[in-house]
Amino acid sequence: MDRLKNVFAPVKADPDEYSPLTDSDDDDSRSGTLEGEVYEEQSPFSWIEYFIFAFIGVAMLWAWNMFLAAAPYFQSRFVSDPWMQDTSQSAILAVSTTTNLVTMLVLTNMQSSASYPFRINTALFLNVAVFTLLTISTSYFLDASTGAYFAFLLVMVGITALASGLMQNGAFAFAASFGRTEYTQAIMAGQGVAGILPPLTQMLSYLAFSPAEPALDPARRTAEDDGPQESSTAAFIYFLTAVIISGITLLAFLPLVNRHNRIVERRLAEQQDLSQSVTSIEEAERANRRYVSMSTLFRKLRWVSVSVSMCFAVAMFFPVFTAKILSVHNADSDGKLYAPGAFIPLGFFFWNLGDLTGRVATMFPFSLRHRPKALFAIAMGRWLFLPLYFLCNIGGRGAVVKSDLFYLVAVQFPFGLTSGWLGSSAMMAAGEWVGEWEREAAGGFMGMCLVAGLTVGSLLSFTAAGV
Repeated sequence: MDRLKNVFAPVKADPDEYSPLTDSDDDDSRSGTLEGEVYEEQSPFSWIEYFIFAFIGVAMLWAWNMFLAAAPYFQSRFVSDPWMQDTSQSAILAVSTTTNLVTMLVLTNMQSSASYPFRINTALFLNVAVFTLLTISTSYFLDASTGAYFAFLLVMVGITALASGLMQNGAFAFAASFGRTEYTQAIMAGQGVAGILPPLTQMLSYLAFSPAEPALDPARRTAEDDGPQESSTAAFIYFLTAVIISGITLLAFLPLVNRHNRIVERRLAEQQDLSQSVTSIEEAERANRRYVSMSTLFRKLRWVSVSVSMCFAVAMFFPVFTAKILSVHNADSDGKLYAPGAFIPLGFFFWNLGDLTGRVATMFPFSLRHRPKALFAIAMGRWLFLPLYFLCNIGGRGAVVKSDLFYLVAVQFPFGLTSGWLGSSAMMAAGEWVGEWEREAAGGFMGMCLVAGLTVGSLLSFTAAGV
């Protein structure tokens, strides 16, 4: 019992308490695991909480995947300007990830005064507002100039990136405060679901509401052939679903906040002196929180943090290639599924299906979370996927391997699979290499490293914009 009570008591930081991350230090691995096991006795696992965290993960990346999967619709809006049409995807990625990274850097250094539930709620309200404006834009202001719509789109991307930063920092730190690595995995799994649903919605909307005639390949389109009015109904439904997702998440988050408050109250009961000096749950949580510098966190998490950054830096090339790769089949004779409006979202769907499968696979016993150097080696090896895209039908110019199955199953799915498994493994490992009172800060730090990888990858993706 004394040991259980010590879990909630303030702990004096000791630089020697945790050894550097190595693959062979079994004692440290057992120590980290034992600490987690002691904490879990105070915070029992709940499937209800797990699925709420998963829903938060869905809402967190819904905007991101929406902008990626809606590439055919956005390209139809930029058809009169070839430069905007070619660079729009990279521009969206760059604005999103850069804004997200700046937000995460600022929030990571605001630990002591942080209200993580407030950050999550603010992000959800911002997403509702942005998605509502995007929904309206599919039916009104269709005659706006290409430049005006491009500016509007990038502003919307920037706001959703700000919301994503608030939610990523808040959600990972909030989940870490429960002391359950499963809840971090739930967020990552929810992000995988968010990757699947938007392209699936886009594809089904296109098949259901686009004109009966299959659309021409982008390389043969003109402004007369393909205008924004063609897919406005599909896009309207697509963006409207995002408003609904964010609204539902707001409601689902309420019981999780109540559960979190009860955990804080229990900690207060173990700390009589602190409970007499605070007047609210939020104040108590802040009083019990200690600032952990990023240098300290990087020292303890250097291999897993670099692994997650590298994982998502490589992943940022896939949206650029996916938006340009077309089916080797003829849409006029073989059906609308092979038209760009359906086939491009199908490519995103297969990558994200692999990503979700990888994230869910981290629930099984096999794990490399205690071998951070192995995770880094796998992260570096994933660069080998990029040359495979040049074997596919980029821009309708012909494929070296003339098979859609090769593109979807041998390239997209395994590339997504390794991304989901590696990213989730690294994020889950963070909580096992720091002390209990450092977990919130570690969650926010790992979220920042994730976004840093996305930012670097999105900037590097401009090198593939002209392929």
